[in-house]
Amino acid sequence: MTIEDIRSFNRFYTNLIGALDYSRQLHTPYTLTEARVLYELSYARQADAADLRGALTLDAGYLSRLLGKFEKDGLITRGPSAADARRQRVELTPRGREAAHLLEERSREQVGTLLAQVPLERRARLAAAMSTVRELLSESAVPSPVEEAELREPGPGELGWIVKRHGELYAQEYGWDADFEALVARIVADHAAQRDPSCERTWIADLGGRPVGTVMCVRDDAPETARLRLLLVDPEVRGHRLGARLVDECVRFAREAGYRQLVLWTNSVLESARRLYERAGFELAAEKPHHSYGADLVGQDWRLTL
Repeated sequence: MTIEDIRSFNRFYTNLIGALDYSRQLHTPYTLTEARVLYELSYARQADAADLRGALTLDAGYLSRLLGKFEKDGLITRGPSAADARRQRVELTPRGREAAHLLEERSREQVGTLLAQVPLERRARLAAAMSTVRELLSESAVPSPVEEAELREPGPGELGWIVKRHGELYAQEYGWDADFEALVARIVADHAAQRDPSCERTWIADLGGRPVGTVMCVRDDAPETARLRLLLVDPEVRGHRLGARLVDECVRFAREAGYRQLVLWTNSVLESARRLYERAGFELAAEKPHHSYGADLVGQDWRLTL
């Protein structure tokens, strides 16, 4: 393979998805870079400007001008970070979330139209080819330190960290009240008191000796069914596939433990987590509106046949 082979493929695919004319293809007033920023903010809910700059590899001056435009248009708010006043917090407004949601919806429609042109019997071949490209090119990339995080059993005090970090993050990112932290505390306490190590497990994602993520696999009430619970990735390490690793590890363990299906309950507002579940093969089984943790939510049941 030559450099020109790769450049030729890039030109083919870029023209195919219409990335060179993004605003016309998706019928939006936003450029591709503007859409990427809205996308990142919609999944992070709120982020530091420095985080956006690093995740999207954007020039600091360019990003500042872009955020200024978004603020003027009422799409974002900016202010000092609660964790570090030297950093600038960026958060979508309701109008900004609506714009990001519309972009996501139209992007999915565009890809759906593209996929519809591929016969069903050829889609598995297409998926395998795309996976091969990602795998081969990723092998040559310098790994992020986050990708080297260790998944291990909780150490002393870390069950308490799970409760504390859930309470903090969901209050900061979604405005949920103490009822949610109380729910997490009950789940953790029940698991600690009744856990069967042969078929139940908790993982801590350890980065340099400190926890930055977690997930649980517990036995469900239904026969031969496990339940994925309390998936969490700290904001500072998001975007490095740590969440996907935690979900994959839970799925692998459930299969090896002999379960026939893995289920989970989440809320529609947790969009980044839902995307992880979809990528792992989970399917939406049911959803129902409810009012919990001080918010109007839509609860969702997801299932994966093992």
